[in-house]
Amino acid sequence: MSASIAEVRGELATALASVGASVYSFVPEAVIPPACIIVPSDGAYLESTLISKTTVSVRINFTITAAVAYNSNPGALDNLEVLIIQILGAMPDGYVVGDVQRPTITNIGTSSLLIADLAVSTYYNQDQA
Repeated sequence: MSASIAEVRGELATALASVGASVYSFVPEAVIPPACIIVPSDGAYLESTLISKTTVSVRINFTITAAVAYNSNPGALDNLEVLIIQILGAMPDGYVVGDVQRPTITNIGTSSLLIADLAVSTYYNQDQA
């Protein structure tokens, strides 16, 4: 059992460190591509599955945003697909992996990035004192 939800996010970031990309367990001020950015899900972030006097159990839903430099469409798309496959291969045990969303172009500062979101979730239990 992890000490906090932030630690769960950090453990996921550590697992993704093997993909050869910058990994952020928070929204960074600047992104160095290729990158994996772990943030709370757009939909339900924490889903209560069990609440008792002794234990709180929740399903944590994260979005992993895969980002690559957008220099040429065919090259960027290939780089994004390779990064996504690497992310899938690096997922730790205990995670449910959902769909990968359609790639889109986003601008951060002066950089253009091709990004796609991957939905993942895991369970977290905390004993109450």
